[in-house]
Amino acid sequence: MWDYSDKVREHFFNPRNAGPLEGANAIGDVGSIKCGDALRLMLKVDPQDERILDAHFQTFGCGSAIASSSALTEMAKGKTLDEALAISNQDIADYLDGLPAEKMHCSVMGREALQAAVANYRGETWSDDHVEGAMVCKCFAVDAALIEDVVRANNLTTVEQVTNFTKAGGGCSSCHEGVEEILAKVAGERCTAPVPEVKTIEVTPPKAKPVQPRLTNFQRMRRIEEVIESIRPMLQRDHGDIEIVEVDGRNIYVNLKGACQGCMMEQMTLAGIQDQLVEALGEFVQLLPAGLLARAAIPA
Repeated sequence: MWDYSDKVREHFFNPRNAGPLEGANAIGDVGSIKCGDALRLMLKVDPQDERILDAHFQTFGCGSAIASSSALTEMAKGKTLDEALAISNQDIADYLDGLPAEKMHCSVMGREALQAAVANYRGETWSDDHVEGAMVCKCFAVDAALIEDVVRANNLTTVEQVTNFTKAGGGCSSCHEGVEEILAKVAGERCTAPVPEVKTIEVTPPKAKPVQPRLTNFQRMRRIEEVIESIRPMLQRDHGDIEIVEVDGRNIYVNLKGACQGCMMEQMTLAGIQDQLVEALGEFVQLLPAGLLARAAIPA
């Protein structure tokens, strides 16, 4: 199970600057809903000194994507565009007191959205259409240029790390050889570069993740109820609520009630709760509005 910091939880349950930004003059769109993550970053920039007066976001993704996007808007406000461009994906993760290794790609997506928004404001061409690099991972549409950039910026050394930061290699695994070639190329560049004086840092190897035993139907239902009950007070605080209508295999149907019903953040709320259910159950499930009960999206 992933270990989220209190700050990640805070920015997920109470995201800052979510929703459209009236008067935005810089917009960056990255990701793809079909790949599981998409982010639109909107900036209001003062044309006199290129200072960011306001920043909003809309995202489709997990709780970490929402928290990373929320954090990015807070970090960018008040900075000039050049100052904002200096924000790295690691800066976003540090602002949130860390992200699980498997969720670092959310901070990378935020960094790309910021670059795209600045390019949009300045009338420059920025796209993730892979013109600059050969496609490496077809499952998640990740090219060599992006992988090289992230490997260099974060000193990555393994395929698993590349997957955590970019999603490349997280699908069919057929691109692992291509990712390894990029890692070897960047490693070779490091070997030929002048070696600066560095301090020795003791690194504690990560603990192996325990294998979660398969839940019985009763345990599974109780776990689902526990997650919903843990979230309900936060929804009720904003005059909303949630109720379980049906559990059909991997499909969990719910009703959002009160202020949550029809809210512009309804999809974000469902996505965040779904992420917590996946973590708690140790399996992929899909949280769906009860109105879709007649046509299940995932076979049991």
